[in-house]
Amino acid sequence: MSGVSKACCSIPPIVAQGYQAKGEYKTLKGLKTYVTGPENASKAILVIYDIFGFFDQTIQGADILATANEQKYRVFMPDFFEGEPADITWFPPQTEEHKQKLGNFFQTKAVPPNTLEKIPQVVSEANQLAPYGGFESWSILGYCWGGKITALAAGKDNQIFKAAVQCHPAMLAPDDAKSVTIPMAMLASKDEKPEDVQAFGANLQVPNYVETFTTQIHGWMAARSNLEDAEVRKEYERGYKTALEFLHKHA
Repeated sequence: MSGVSKACCSIPPIVAQGYQAKGEYKTLKGLKTYVTGPENASKAILVIYDIFGFFDQTIQGADILATANEQKYRVFMPDFFEGEPADITWFPPQTEEHKQKLGNFFQTKAVPPNTLEKIPQVVSEANQLAPYGGFESWSILGYCWGGKITALAAGKDNQIFKAAVQCHPAMLAPDDAKSVTIPMAMLASKDEKPEDVQAFGANLQVPNYVETFTTQIHGWMAARSNLEDAEVRKEYERGYKTALEFLHKHA
């Protein structure tokens, strides 16, 4: 995949502060879920947020994914942490207390298998909201911790998703790539280990697109994005354009 085509996307101006969500919250399998995009969309995206949960920058990203391409999507972002996300002040950890709280969060709230087992049920219930009894296709996109969930959900047991995108993935394990069965894009930040990014890309046996956004921190497309910074705003937009072009091609 080379560059981003001019026809790809019509991304509305990025809102730096006080973003007004375009979607609404519904309950799917007992989880509060942000739902956005046209109700008659034929394709859907499951978005897996980062450990900080529902943030304006992440909600704005979901709205961009839903409507910025000529292919519109219904986007679902479930609250897998059930109202108890990590506190953004814990990261990066400045104190021993921050380290302990983050460690505890990953050992209790953010254990990947616990989230993975909920995904088929959420998708099944979301399909009941689709026109004609179900969506034509599903993709998955995850940020940070959600990137790890995305890599695992796209593995050999996957029977749901047609394409996947990881944005600044956390816990990046090159071996995960060997099991991925669907086209995958990975948009890395300068904070992921370059050797892990390279090895993950090399291990993918499927159509893929791997790029490191060298000026951006871990989290620039989600909760840790400082959209008042012009360079961040530009690369935030470019990240979403890149993701949408990949999904348009493969989903």
